[in-house]
Amino acid sequence: MYTVSVSRDFIARHFLVGGDWGAENYEHAHHYRVEVQLEGAFLDQHGYLVDIVDIEGRLESLVEGYRDKILNELPEFSGLNPSIEHFARIFSEGFSAGLEAPKLTAIKVKIWENDIAWASYQLKR
Repeated sequence: MYTVSVSRDFIARHFLVGGDWGAENYEHAHHYRVEVQLEGAFLDQHGYLVDIVDIEGRLESLVEGYRDKILNELPEFSGLNPSIEHFARIFSEGFSAGLEAPKLTAIKVKIWENDIAWASYQLKR
């Protein structure tokens, strides 16, 4: 199984809802790092699972939609606690939407909210 991965860093803000998490209930920033891992068993005629330039462009475009934003105010988080678990799923679905890469079998997104804490979500194709 082949895996290709690309990552980006960005800062966004959020506040947690629906529980008593102390300071996390108030708007604050995180220096997020998102890593997209693409998996598949077969390469194309060029020896690529997916062209890294294409991955970088799609990733950068998605990150720009979150950079310097308050996650709670974005429509994709409507009615949701903006946890990194939800964020990883939302990001995975956004990355996958319209992606034409027939050799992929899975897309996994990991999002770190600091140096020691991350969550991931994997879409099977």
